[in-house]
Amino acid sequence: MATVTAAAPRAALPGILKRPAVRKLLLLGLAAAVLVPLANARWASGTWPAPLTIDLTTPLTDASTWIIDNRDTHPLFLYFFGHVSNAVVVSVRAVYLLLLALGWAGVTAVAAFLAWRAANWRLALGTAAAFAACGLLGMWVPTMQTLALMVVAVLASVAVGALLGLAAGLSERTDRALRPVLDTMQVLPAFAYLLPVVLVFGIGVPAAVLATVVYAAPPMARLTALGLRGADKEVLEAVDSLGATARQRLLTARIPLARKELLLGVNQTIMMALSMAVIASVIGAGGLGDRVYQALASVDVGAALAAGIPIVLLAVVLDRVTAAAGSGGTAETRPTGRWPYALVAALAVALAGRLTDRLEWPEAWTLNIAEPVNRAVDWMTDHLYSGVPVIGGTAEWAGHFTTWVLDPLRDGLQWLPWWSVLLLVAALAWLIGTWRTALTAVLAMAAIGVLGVWEPSLDTLSQVLAAVAVTLVLGFATGIAAARSDRFERALRPVLDVFQTMPQFVYLIPVVALFGVGRAPAVAAAVVYALPAVVRITAQGLRQVDPAALESSRSLGATGVQQLWQVQLPLARRSLLLALNQGVVLVLAVVIIGGLVGGGALGYDVVFGLAQGDLATGLVAGAAIVCLGLMLDRVTQPTERRTTKGA
Repeated sequence: MATVTAAAPRAALPGILKRPAVRKLLLLGLAAAVLVPLANARWASGTWPAPLTIDLTTPLTDASTWIIDNRDTHPLFLYFFGHVSNAVVVSVRAVYLLLLALGWAGVTAVAAFLAWRAANWRLALGTAAAFAACGLLGMWVPTMQTLALMVVAVLASVAVGALLGLAAGLSERTDRALRPVLDTMQVLPAFAYLLPVVLVFGIGVPAAVLATVVYAAPPMARLTALGLRGADKEVLEAVDSLGATARQRLLTARIPLARKELLLGVNQTIMMALSMAVIASVIGAGGLGDRVYQALASVDVGAALAAGIPIVLLAVVLDRVTAAAGSGGTAETRPTGRWPYALVAALAVALAGRLTDRLEWPEAWTLNIAEPVNRAVDWMTDHLYSGVPVIGGTAEWAGHFTTWVLDPLRDGLQWLPWWSVLLLVAALAWLIGTWRTALTAVLAMAAIGVLGVWEPSLDTLSQVLAAVAVTLVLGFATGIAAARSDRFERALRPVLDVFQTMPQFVYLIPVVALFGVGRAPAVAAAVVYALPAVVRITAQGLRQVDPAALESSRSLGATGVQQLWQVQLPLARRSLLLALNQGVVLVLAVVIIGGLVGGGALGYDVVFGLAQGDLATGLVAGAAIVCLGLMLDRVTQPTERRTTKGA
């Protein structure tokens, strides 16, 4: 009996070791047992060792000084960057003057015609109402300024992105080379690359347009490459059999087959460009973004809302029009026999407005919403900020959240030895991926220490983790409710549209009014910004669960709760992981902007670098954010390739 009992653990051991997760943890434990004592003896525990850091202050400061000293004399600036700047200024001014020449009636009529041509008369009416609302809010001229800048920026972004996507879609080697570049462009916070753009082009429209292009071009490049690579192979083989050249195959087969992806890329580029409207105002973009930024500086919620609503309306209209164009429309969408008459009517409206000298929006037709909104905010601040019986006020909530959640989380992360943080990152990344995934995550985290911003990065990481936790709790609960109720989903849809298109800066103003200044407001704004994406992806994933699986569980007598926990959530696992990943990326973006309202850490360093022209501080913090984003991406989003392949 003793022999049988002693042999039982040995018999069970191979079964445990058959699990990939256990094998990975054992290998990682063995590696840690060897490397940790060596690292601890060489550099000791605690924060990141100073001998392993690299000071980039001197070379980056020297580069900044050289640019400033040679910007007006060096041939590179005179004959290249100077011509680029002039071309941008001329283009934006030409579009702006064209919009002013059309007048408010002409712009509204032409926009409505384009919406009708792409979709149907309902979207045309909605488009006309959106442009009319911009005028009613007294924001017609700023709206035209923003629209002119966005037209040029979007056209440039689409051109650059399409060329990069074309190269990546036709060449595997180019695709591999561009992938990390596009990753960096999308993860790097906008504030970080505003500084080098301003150093080269100065404050003004050229810097704003080019910063927007850098931010908005990657989605177009990715989707163009995806569309070209996903072309139907049978169609391509048929074209080849007809003796088509490579150029003919591209123009007559691959690009037409990628039409939906190309138009989706245009759609995403427009959304990204509009999200930059406010951020670019910091460096002289003007328009609606400048109105929002000025309102943020004076904590004027009413003025910010009056300027933020037109940005939302522009985003919703452009999103619907480009989405309708990409879907191909319906029989009602493209009334081919009547569209020339509609175009003539739209141009006639524009001409009539010009002949009657009614180009500017009438002053008597404006509505001032700033005062009533500010009164409402003042009332909320007076009655909700503090002193609320039993539950306390928003200031108390922010203080408690900081004391009980943010401070312990930050202090705990900063207390951990540096090698234990790397070990934890390696374990999480390897459990859901391959050793390459874990190596990438560890190297990204180690790069943060090498840059000398270990503690600020852990402070930012603590804010991201807290915001993601709150976002997931609220987002999963709301997404589950939306997936189980069509009525609730329909009621929620316009709310999510507004929250997704509202500029990031606009969130900060009411949040600061309610919660004060500090890390808690930055987290609250990040939660509000990331919540819609998590809700949408969660609801969509649950709705796409195989109906046969639900019917089978229902036939076995499962209750609604049992179906949710035992069928829907497990089958929607990949969608839930995608929701987690998108929540992390969006939270990280807004936590950085939260540096403007006391979020501190890397966000403050980026904003400080931009405000002071300190290239070293701003770019080092921006690079650390890229590394942090890369690490979080590897830890939270396993791809199909990572999950199906072993270690």
